[in-house]
Amino acid sequence: MLAIAAILLLFIGCVHSYLGERFILIRLFKQELPVLFGSTVFTKQTLRFAWHLTTVSWFGFAVILLILHFDVSNLTAVLLYIVGVVFTISGALSFGYTKGKHYSYVVFGMVALICFYYAYLGT
Repeated sequence: MLAIAAILLLFIGCVHSYLGERFILIRLFKQELPVLFGSTVFTKQTLRFAWHLTTVSWFGFAVILLILHFDVSNLTAVLLYIVGVVFTISGALSFGYTKGKHYSYVVFGMVALICFYYAYLGT
């Protein structure tokens, strides 16, 4: 059953990102948005990365459910690596979409490094 839940999360993540881009974000960006850092570009990119961050998180949860389904040994380290990867991707999205202007990538990166560090140590 956990594998089915994981597949459902992967499915809804793909649908969320695709339909969100196609029907919500593009229409939202045609509206008047707040000007940040001199233009609305930063606002649009922040909204876009935040929207897709949800999908990245759901994919991470899907992987965690699959790991729990297969009853992997050294579970704590494996889960820490998964969380580290999710926050690495989250930081990369934040940095990439906003060209480093949205500093959440710093916090996401720190979370990822802490997770990788403790996973490596074997907690």
